[in-house]
Amino acid sequence: MIENSKSDIYASAGVDITAGYKAVELMKKHIARTKTNGVCSDVGGFGGLFEPDFEGMEQPVLVSGTDGVGTKLKLAFLLDKHDTVGIDCVAMCVNDVICCGAKPLFFLDYIACGKNFPEKIEKIVSGVCEGCVQSGAALIGGETAEMPGFYPENEYDLAGFCVGIADKKKIIDNKEMEEGDVIIALASSGVHSNGFSLVRKVFDVENADLNEKYDELCGKTLGETLLAPTKIYVKPVLALQKKVKVKGISHITGGGFYENVPRSIPDGLCARIEKDKIKILPIFDLIAKKGGISERDMFNTFNMGVGMTVVVPEKDEKEALDVLRSFGEDAYTIGKIIKNEEKVLVV
Repeated sequence: MIENSKSDIYASAGVDITAGYKAVELMKKHIARTKTNGVCSDVGGFGGLFEPDFEGMEQPVLVSGTDGVGTKLKLAFLLDKHDTVGIDCVAMCVNDVICCGAKPLFFLDYIACGKNFPEKIEKIVSGVCEGCVQSGAALIGGETAEMPGFYPENEYDLAGFCVGIADKKKIIDNKEMEEGDVIIALASSGVHSNGFSLVRKVFDVENADLNEKYDELCGKTLGETLLAPTKIYVKPVLALQKKVKVKGISHITGGGFYENVPRSIPDGLCARIEKDKIKILPIFDLIAKKGGISERDMFNTFNMGVGMTVVVPEKDEKEALDVLRSFGEDAYTIGKIIKNEEKVLVV
């Protein structure tokens, strides 16, 4: 803690700078878990320093991604559970970066809150650190901003920023995709961190009993099901790249299949996805039923149980599935690439 740094007048306006120092001290043990060989600075400076290793790369390219957790945070507030939303924050960034084949290097987070409760901030950052460990990224810096009058005292927002690296000649850019390639699904852990404005409306979460157990959710509560953290796919996808030719990757986020799959498909080709092959998670059936939502809108909003799709040559299908499953992924084939101008067909 910085000695002699205390302002009673600032505290009278609602900002306790000593709480910020305490929060940093509490989070240091979590940050230490994320340290990798490239880290060359400690938390607390004005900038996070990272020395990348370019060995074996002909033309290194930095790849960046930024995102937040969105209104899923409302569930964390209602349940007073703050140690998993950090995983969501990291996942939303690193899962994007991996779509072009980049290895995440480091991460920075930003927390804005109405009041700095150091123990709560520690829990949030512990989740961020867990996400960094899962993706192999180092947490090298961040910011906690206490903003009284802007946010309610017990609420906060959480966002993050990731930088990764890829060899230019190995970047996944869909240029080699062709008719007959297969589309492999990597199962999601649930709703992930998208579509929660609709989810909150469907279940009226502010007035619902989030601890109620549902038979449709295999006996789990609505709260734990919705708050399940986003799955991080970095390590299995990096391993897959070393074994087979990966021609395209889509991170299925807000906008579901119809918005995200086309982002990895070149003009003239189309991802033909067979609905019957998708292992739709029970939570999505419950959302559709309770909200009276059409199948088309469900596939245009949620991941439906598929957090990521990967396109590989048909001849490499079995090997790709074996690699992904060796990392514990529920990976399975859901379609093929065909010639069509639609970019994606869910049939």
